[in-house]
Amino acid sequence: MNSASRMHDVSPESHAIVDHVLEYTRRRALWEDIPLDTPASPEELARIAPMSITPQGIGAEQALALFGDVLAPTCLSTDHPGYLAFIPSAPSKAATAFDLVVSASSIYGGSWLEGAGAVHAENEVLTWLASEFGLPGTSCGVFVQGGTIGNLSALVTARDEARRRLTEQGRPHPPRWAVVASIESHSSIASAASVMDIDVIDVHPDGDGRLRGHAVEDALATHGDAVLAVVATAGTTNFGIIDDLEGIADVTRRHGVWLHIDGAYGLAGALVPQMRPAYTGIEHADSLIVDPHKWLFAPFDACALIYREPMAALRAHTQHAAYLDTLAGSAAPNPSDLAVQLTRRARGLPLWFSLATYGTDEYRAAIAHGIDLAHRLATEVERRPGLSLVRRPQLSVVVLRRDGWAQHDYEAWCDHLLASQKAFVVPSSHEGEPVLRLAIINPLTTFELLCEVLDTLG
Repeated sequence: MNSASRMHDVSPESHAIVDHVLEYTRRRALWEDIPLDTPASPEELARIAPMSITPQGIGAEQALALFGDVLAPTCLSTDHPGYLAFIPSAPSKAATAFDLVVSASSIYGGSWLEGAGAVHAENEVLTWLASEFGLPGTSCGVFVQGGTIGNLSALVTARDEARRRLTEQGRPHPPRWAVVASIESHSSIASAASVMDIDVIDVHPDGDGRLRGHAVEDALATHGDAVLAVVATAGTTNFGIIDDLEGIADVTRRHGVWLHIDGAYGLAGALVPQMRPAYTGIEHADSLIVDPHKWLFAPFDACALIYREPMAALRAHTQHAAYLDTLAGSAAPNPSDLAVQLTRRARGLPLWFSLATYGTDEYRAAIAHGIDLAHRLATEVERRPGLSLVRRPQLSVVVLRRDGWAQHDYEAWCDHLLASQKAFVVPSSHEGEPVLRLAIINPLTTFELLCEVLDTLG
């Protein structure tokens, strides 16, 4: 039997490989005491993880042991209740399990022709999200890899529309295009601008950290037709602040400028009824993103990109080639025609399965849990001598300072906290000041655990 058939044949060896992997996966998915684990240096990994790619292979059992015993413990578990750094991920058990189904089914999610059922299920999720955000029933979207690809795809669409609009009006195109964004916007906006070779017009938010309509109005008055889009943020990464979406939307509508809302982290908060007023204005977005692998409890990697008018995205992104002609005229838009990528995993299916399993009420409650914890933690910080808030939280991010501490103090404390396997926190900064930032996503995170973290600050 040649090597190719050995890899694909349903043999006793294949049965054993699948059994080993599924058993490991089952144990990991159902662990109640999730390990936090610790990173390792390249030198250490080179020492403890010898070369495993050999002409004959080392076998599934040994390869899995190498991963489980050596490699995995050097990868931090983002689903640990004490993982409070960056924006963690805490996929539901249903979503985690169904991610295996997606891989095992070998589904191509780039076209309706090849993945009709998967695309239908994903579209059900996207339609529900669009409805929750107040977008019209004709809205359409696609699940892409992450917020960076989602933001880039939306801005490419916005530029295409800006070009089209000026051409139709008989007006000249600017020598350079630009996008207006807050200095608090995510780094992916600057990255997208670099890829597109356009400028970012940095606008300062008000004292509360929110980008407001008057600041956008001033930027548009100064830069005019060069502005292809305004980017508002629904939940900044550092503080979880929601921009003045209503005021910004009023300005972009009057000027006929594309409004893109980056809600990669925080837009999920709009699913909580008591938080809805903070998102007023999102219904006017021309495009938006929210990352299910952040606060919608899906596995890495998934970003929901939604367009008010999907035809604009189809014009900007549909690829044309002889071998793709057969995909034209599909029963529904091909997902690959709505973003910059062609090959696409059906990455929205784990979220679909989880939503279908637990229902939307469970999701609302899980998101509300993080918001409630953040507000309780903020009150606790204010109560403790030597600690102070940098700003009251709006969503589920709490930023605080330890009086008298410098950068090296925060770094030493974070290292000790991780070494204790209690929690993972990293320093951040605000206006040049080192601070601590705790992001609460995981429904398994408790107020008691957060208080224990505060206790270690002295």
